[in-house]
Amino acid sequence: MWISVLTAVAEQVVNRLITLEPVLKQDLRDAEHRVLAITLTDLKLSCAFHYNGEHCFVYGNYQDSADCHITTSLDTVSELKDPSQLTRLIRANKLDLEGDIHLAQAYSKAFSNLKIDWAEHLSRYLGDAGAQQLVNSLGQSKAHAQKHCETFEQIFTQLCQDELNVTVHPLELEQFKSQTRALSQQLTALEQRFNALTD
Repeated sequence: MWISVLTAVAEQVVNRLITLEPVLKQDLRDAEHRVLAITLTDLKLSCAFHYNGEHCFVYGNYQDSADCHITTSLDTVSELKDPSQLTRLIRANKLDLEGDIHLAQAYSKAFSNLKIDWAEHLSRYLGDAGAQQLVNSLGQSKAHAQKHCETFEQIFTQLCQDELNVTVHPLELEQFKSQTRALSQQLTALEQRFNALTD
C-alpha cells in the first residue's frame, strides 16, 4: 500500500519538475522509451522509471526486465546525483548495475543539472519581492540548520569517542590497521622461512 502511495507521489513530483523546468525534458531525451529500474536492498523496494518524451511514469514493485537495473541501498542514492560517481560506487561494491550504464548516467545528469528558480515560480502567487524574500529566508534557514547539524554531529562523535568510549577514534583505527598489516607481513615472512626449512 505505502509503495503505491510513494510511487504515485514520486511520479507527480517528477512530472511537475518536467513542467516547471523545460531543461529537464531536454536532458531526459537520451532516456526516452527506456526503463530504468532501481532496487533498494535495505527497504526491499523495487521501482522503475519510464519516460515517454512527455511524462515520466513510476512503477512500484517492478519485477520485469529493464534497460538498466541498479541495485543499491538508500544511503547510496544521494551519491547518484553525480554521474561521474557511478563507476566509483560500482568498484566500491556499493552499487550493482546491470544493463546500459548510459541510461543511468542520463537520469543522473538530468537531475544533477536541475536548477529550479523557485522565486520565479512563487512570484505568481506572492509577487516578486515576497517570493524572493521567502526563498532567501528558506536558504538562510537551511544553512543554519546544516551548521547546527554539523555541530551536533561533531559533539556527538566526540562524546562517543572520547567520553563514553563507545566508538573507536579514526587515529586508533588507522593505528590498528597499520599494526595488523605489519603483523600480516611478519607472518608471511615467517611462513616463507618455515617452508624454506621444511623443503
